[in-house]
Order: sequence, then structure tokens, then C-alpha cells
Amino acid sequence: MTIFKEKLEEEYLTLAEAKDVLEDIERERALDEDREMRYELTRAIEHVNRFATLDIEESQEFVAELQDLEKVDEATAYKIANLLPQDRDELRAVFAQERYSLSGDELDDILNVVAKYA
Repeated sequence: MTIFKEKLEEEYLTLAEAKDVLEDIERERALDEDREMRYELTRAIEHVNRFATLDIEESQEFVAELQDLEKVDEATAYKIANLLPQDRDELRAVFAQERYSLSGDELDDILNVVAKYA
């Protein structure tokens, strides 16, 4: 038997935004001494603490600048902002699921934006 859950809404977040949300949840849980944090929540907090290098404003500017480029949609912009690919091979992995491939110049344009924020 399979149980399907209906997706009510979806919102993309950068690591910086996720870190802010998780910090609020962590503070809320710390106030209730009887409530333990689940393993998944603890791991998620560790992950964002390790990998979130930008602040929220910088990450939002970064995503907006990526979306200004021709072949970068919203979901891909957030992936790039969270992964911060350093070379063409890493960036090609982000676009591996797409039905198109990017030219070297298009990849370089994206990497130039990444270099500003990395």
C-alpha cells in the first residue's frame, strides 16, 4: 500500500535562508526541555552550519543575478547558489538533467557570477 501526500506548496531556499529557518526551529525546541531534536533535524542543522557561506541578502542577490542569465531557471539558480560549482565539470553536473547543453561561453558566464560570490 502506497500513501501519497499532497504537495501544498513549494519554495526554493538558499542554504543561508534554510540556516535561518533551522536556527528558529532549534531555538524553539531548546525552550522545551522535554522535546528532543530528531536525527534528521540535527543533521540538517549541521549541514547548513558547515556549508552556508553567504548571508541571506548576498544569497538572494546571487540567485537573482543567476536568473538574469538566459538558460538559468529558478530551480537551477538555487542549485548553483547552494553548490557553488568551481569549474565547468561541476556546473555541467547541475545541468545534467536538462534537455539542452550549454556552450562553453554560457558555462563561463555562470562561473563568473559564481566567482563573485564564492
